[in-house]
Amino acid sequence: MNDGKHNTDQPIRRIRSFVRREGRLTPGQQRALETLWPRYGLDFDAITDFTDRADPNVPVTLEIGFGNGDSLAQMAAADPHSLYIGIEVHRPGVGRLLKTLDEQGIENVRVCCHDAVEVLQQKIPDNTLERVLLFFPDPWHKHRHHKRRIVQPAFVSLVARKLRPGGRFHLATDWEPYAKHMLKLMQAAPAFRNTSPSGEFARRPDYRPVTKFERRGERLGHGVYDLVFERE
Repeated sequence: MNDGKHNTDQPIRRIRSFVRREGRLTPGQQRALETLWPRYGLDFDAITDFTDRADPNVPVTLEIGFGNGDSLAQMAAADPHSLYIGIEVHRPGVGRLLKTLDEQGIENVRVCCHDAVEVLQQKIPDNTLERVLLFFPDPWHKHRHHKRRIVQPAFVSLVARKLRPGGRFHLATDWEPYAKHMLKLMQAAPAFRNTSPSGEFARRPDYRPVTKFERRGERLGHGVYDLVFERE
């Protein structure tokens, strides 16, 4: 059995997988950031361990790049006995999620607005997470930009270290070339096994909501590819 500590010295190249396109904050999003951050926010420079909680037996799910936060809020509301940590670098999406959490009375979510790689490296202890979710990351379509894709061997190794044994890494994309890239890398990762009976893509688990973006893509004939891998 692999203990998830392989390749611990392999550095992750500091090529960011995202570009900060701030966008325009609505008045409601701005108010949410100002008033609700103390309740839900995780400050990167102030908190040592983002998974610190009263009951260490509470499962922790980390979602990277939650967008507008609708799916994260829905998953957390349906699973109130788990802790959800959401990471998003775009403040309008963070503001919208904070507003949603407050309006719906959802208390099992914490939010961070920072680079996910740095959060994993510095704020998440090894062998801690129940699940890591990466839904519809930027595929960086052009070949010269493929180096910016977040799913790279070093990143996969980093996620493996942070998951507990038996924990799951769930990825989803609607871009077939990126899906094949993800599948190839995950199949080659010694710390993971594919949970799909076919050994390739998985059926969408019930806990992953279908987004408006995804429904629109399906109407246009776009495929959606889920990968669910378990840490050995």
